[in-house]
Amino acid sequence: MKAGGCRRSEPGRLARLRGFTLLELLVVLALLSIVMLAMGAALRAVAQSEVRVDDRLARADEFRVAVGFIRSTMGRVSGQKVQAPAEAGASPFLFAAGPDAVAWVGVMPARYGAGGRSFFRLGVEPAGGDAALVLRFMPWADVNSFPDWSQAQAKVLVANVTAFSVRYEDDRETPPVWLPEWPHADRMPARLSLSIQTLHGDWPTLVVALRQFPSSSSNGDGFVIGGAPS
Repeated sequence: MKAGGCRRSEPGRLARLRGFTLLELLVVLALLSIVMLAMGAALRAVAQSEVRVDDRLARADEFRVAVGFIRSTMGRVSGQKVQAPAEAGASPFLFAAGPDAVAWVGVMPARYGAGGRSFFRLGVEPAGGDAALVLRFMPWADVNSFPDWSQAQAKVLVANVTAFSVRYEDDRETPPVWLPEWPHADRMPARLSLSIQTLHGDWPTLVVALRQFPSSSSNGDGFVIGGAPS
């Protein structure tokens, strides 16, 4: 009887075991689904983080290149005076200082191409359906005015610019003051302050010292290695 009873109860026990195994399988599948969802969310977060890091690295590289180019070209300003200013009371220097653009005569470092004295203009221009900070440059010619900038070479320094302004330091005041435009025709400012805003945020304010070199220190046909006049 005991043996028969055991045999009769065995199918029920197997059924219970099968049902428990199926329940375990469902639990495992549910847990796997949760884990896969969590892994998918984690992978998306990692991918988004990588994109943000890449964007930050690209903007940092853009900032480094732009700052280096601006400092190299703007940090060497010609002190040569024109023979006859175009207007009475106009500056004898080829230096145009406005609130949102600046033009000057300086030295193009040889590492950026053919070095030597050049005309420069820094300002915001349309570029690819947006606005960009553009540096225009042209080889020096012994004239009393700036060239036609539309004929000059152009280098985009900063893309997606929303605002750009220039201020000029008058270091003869005590304390020195920063001006939105340069009113002194007989001299040039000591430093320039450049404020740049883009779609990705504001750039750190860039302050560049204007180091003048006399007309005898460089000529239009000479080359300057590393941006330093000989």
